[in-house]
Amino acid sequence: MNVIFYLAGLVAIVATLMVITRVNAVHALLYLVVSLLAVALIFLSLGAPFVAALEVITYAGAIMVLFVFVMMMLNLGPQSEQQERQWLKPRLWRGPALLAVILAVELAYLLLRQNRLALAPVSISPQEVGLALFGPYLLGVEIASLLLLAGLVASYHLGREDRGGS
Repeated sequence: MNVIFYLAGLVAIVATLMVITRVNAVHALLYLVVSLLAVALIFLSLGAPFVAALEVITYAGAIMVLFVFVMMMLNLGPQSEQQERQWLKPRLWRGPALLAVILAVELAYLLLRQNRLALAPVSISPQEVGLALFGPYLLGVEIASLLLLAGLVASYHLGREDRGGS
């Protein structure tokens, strides 16, 4: 179990460094998704499958939808077709694909191992989740909501057209 934890942590660190160092936004997003999936695998290896599922659904899914939304607001036009052809070259997908394969092997190992005590289903009511989120974790929830709002406002301002006088 420690090997899975440290290997997923290493994948998360490498993928996050690749997010920071990539010039192309699409490549950075691919590495960001890999990093978020690695963090979800870390939660799963620590015996928190609910948090791992929330990580995948909320962050990895929401980040992709937000990115598509921003790209639609930017409305890049015909010049982006040539850039998209360059993005689809197979050699550019090797890094994210390699890290994703490592995570898939770790996940398969965790799901197929003999000791399934950490993944045993536990009944948690929505009321318990709500009380936890708006009880001891209220500050974290509010900070996350402000961060998402700031990102939405920033993406709107970056994507809007310049209409001359304004």
